[in-house]
Amino acid sequence: MLSIKTIGRVTRRYRHLVRYQQIIGIVLKYGFENIIYAMNIDHYIESGLRIIPFTKPLEKVEKFSKYERIRMALEELGPTFVKMGQVLSSRPDLIPVALTKELTKLQDNIPSFDFEQVKNIIASEFGKPWDEVFYSMEKKPFASASIGQVHKAMLTPDDPIAVKIQRPGIRKTIEVDLEILQYLASVMENNIQEIAAFRPVRIVEEFARTLEKELDYTIEAANMEQMAEQFQKEKTIHIPRLYRDQSSERVLSMEFIEGIKSNDFDAIDLAGLDRKVITQAGADFIMKQVFEYGFFHADPHPGNIFILRDQRICVVDFGMTGFVDQATREIFIDLLQTLNSKNTKLTARLLCELGEYDKRPNMNRLEKDIAIFSSVHLSKPLKDIKPARMVHQLLELCADHGLRIPPDLFLMIKAFISVEGLARIMDPDFDMVAHARPYVRTATIQKYSPVRLSRDIFGIVRETYGLVQNLPIDIGEIVEQIKQGKLTNIVKIDGLDQLMTTLDQTSNRISFAIIIAGLILGSAIVLNSKVPPVFFGVSLIGIAGFLAAAVMGLWLLIAIIRRGRL
Repeated sequence: MLSIKTIGRVTRRYRHLVRYQQIIGIVLKYGFENIIYAMNIDHYIESGLRIIPFTKPLEKVEKFSKYERIRMALEELGPTFVKMGQVLSSRPDLIPVALTKELTKLQDNIPSFDFEQVKNIIASEFGKPWDEVFYSMEKKPFASASIGQVHKAMLTPDDPIAVKIQRPGIRKTIEVDLEILQYLASVMENNIQEIAAFRPVRIVEEFARTLEKELDYTIEAANMEQMAEQFQKEKTIHIPRLYRDQSSERVLSMEFIEGIKSNDFDAIDLAGLDRKVITQAGADFIMKQVFEYGFFHADPHPGNIFILRDQRICVVDFGMTGFVDQATREIFIDLLQTLNSKNTKLTARLLCELGEYDKRPNMNRLEKDIAIFSSVHLSKPLKDIKPARMVHQLLELCADHGLRIPPDLFLMIKAFISVEGLARIMDPDFDMVAHARPYVRTATIQKYSPVRLSRDIFGIVRETYGLVQNLPIDIGEIVEQIKQGKLTNIVKIDGLDQLMTTLDQTSNRISFAIIIAGLILGSAIVLNSKVPPVFFGVSLIGIAGFLAAAVMGLWLLIAIIRRGRL
């Protein structure tokens, strides 16, 4: 497991002083010095770190927006931060939607590592020299990213494969960066109210969990096999073959794909391939994942989609996948239908059912915003509807009402948008919304099919039977706890504490008023009786009583005014 240690011990030994200097220097360079100052970093970081130069930001970065500068800073900070940005681009539940859009532009500008290190990693993973695992391997990688790089190799003289090798020391590098990130996140959360709202510590913890999966190539191998099983009968889709015996936690071997990148339209046309056929195949690929399987490729950008010579779609890189269960998919389908029918009340309810929230949204205001959204996006011909823009505005609508879309559901929507955008360029006449309708209709019919209904009814009967079967045992346990005096009944009524406080205040004021009235009456009697001591014919005790009543009355009046209720 990735280690995120308590950073206090680390800073005392200055283990990561140089990396701290790099991070804070880049943060300052891109104009975020206000964050550094707001963190009170001199107070939290020991004196050795105060040598970090607090330089002014470069003038040229001032022309970029805040979110653009965040993306540029992450790119300069290196592999861990680039990967964090890429992960966060799929998490509108953690960061603003506008920032997720900017982070999708992040690029891996990471140089490759040399072939000697490749050979050492292979030998370490398989316990034998690289040339006993592979027949041959090209020294120069044909692809390089933040976590690893890919080499073409030969398993036999006639069997070319692609071998992904994890970067040497990348796990240690990431662990150091995560330690620093966790510390800085905790300082920001404790010192900067605007940033604390985004819960930076939780973001780092979520990122660590996601990255743990990407650093284990056996998980990607399992994803590839599951996807291949889903599409084994599809003639238009090809998933690369996995070579299990030549794969490990840090090495992944798969079929070498000789195809055309899906955004290389000139090469596609030159090869005489039919763009319309390819577009339909690509649309079917994403539709089946979304509406039928629930398990999907979560990063279908053009670099991961190839077009083969027989016009089949081939998808690579299964490090990022997602899964949405059947119940959630069905709610999502219902949401699409209610949006189309402009049933704002049901749409609002389904959005709340799909999303997560700390406080239930104001339903009247949510329904009004949904009505405006529908009139803007759905009162036009299908061919003029732009799904990407529509979805982003729907996500912004959810964020405005405190609704957070679950990560895997957002990944699914994002994958759909990515393929839709590519399809729109490849075939401008293609209508993704119209293409989706049969899948939505089929999913709806299947939801209410006799087979599905009978299965659901059988499940309910089975659960009810189990409940009834266990009922005597459960009742016996409750009775036994009552006999032993272990059963405690706790009733909690929301707002009761506030009500009791109000009642206490009211009773105190009434008591106070009675005492004041008693003082006034008593003082009047004392004055009338001229109880000594008497000064100029007036009882001093009576005067003192009136003064005490006046002070107490003034005190009571001030307390009532402060509460805002007379």
